[in-house]
Amino acid sequence: MKLNLRTQIVKGKMYFYTDVFLGYYIDKNGNKKAKRQRKSMGLSYAVKPKNSFERKEKKEAIRLANEIFLKRETELQSYKAGLQKSYFAETDKDKRKQIPIYTGVLKYFPDAICEVAKCSYEGNQQHHPDKPLHWDREKSKDELDALMRHLIQVGETDTDGIKHSAKVAWRALANLQKEIENDIQ
Repeated sequence: MKLNLRTQIVKGKMYFYTDVFLGYYIDKNGNKKAKRQRKSMGLSYAVKPKNSFERKEKKEAIRLANEIFLKRETELQSYKAGLQKSYFAETDKDKRKQIPIYTGVLKYFPDAICEVAKCSYEGNQQHHPDKPLHWDREKSKDELDALMRHLIQVGETDTDGIKHSAKVAWRALANLQKEIENDIQ
């Protein structure tokens, strides 16, 4: 499955929608056809803005479209990753108590978690300064190689002001998340 942000001009207005590519199917004539699902965002703007109000409307529509797209992309990635079966979906109270997120992780490493969060933010600013914070998995595919590059410089601060140790932790978490997602599937 792949999600794309699409636009279409109708009567001088630009409309936004998402297009999900679901794969291929064979039609009744034996032809290979793309299976897609399109969903309108309910956003539009004048293609040729005539005044400051329409220019603001255009800018806001583009901003909202990108925000909605990222939300839908995250939902799709979560679905693909099987996160509906994640630790958060555990219904047995005794098993939930064996996953102490606050007392078993956050309470142990509050400063380290803050550094990893700063690392996430700076990475997003580097790759997508115009978009809300999100994990772009297309740019993040070599977790273990990147982890090792930063591990070589542990104890130092990178040029963006983030500790290499925080980048090691981020890459380790990203790799672990992907391993867990693969196990769930």
